[in-house]
Amino acid sequence: MATIEEFEKIDIRVGTIKEVSINKKARKPAYKLKIDFGEEIGIKTSSAQITRCYEEEELIGKQIVAVVNFPPRQIADVKSEVLVLGSDSKQGIILLRPTLEAENGDKIC
Repeated sequence: MATIEEFEKIDIRVGTIKEVSINKKARKPAYKLKIDFGEEIGIKTSSAQITRCYEEEELIGKQIVAVVNFPPRQIADVKSEVLVLGSDSKQGIILLRPTLEAENGDKIC
């Protein structure tokens, strides 16, 4: 079981998707995302397996929630700097998103 102290070490923030393209070399279908997390964190890249539920065009401008303090991972030819969060549902990964517009970089608590 995780403690509250362990949970508090995870830095989860709101960001806005600015660019989307196919991560062509990923083993499983995925998008390469450029996400704006505001002035403090800046724009970060992520590879996200969300192609079953989302088209590229509809993702531009959407706010998402992501872990921003995990070490980067190499996903095919993409350096994934943040982990975009979603639910693993029957229809595919469904993004976790704020229900109201938030500031890029806002912390999830």
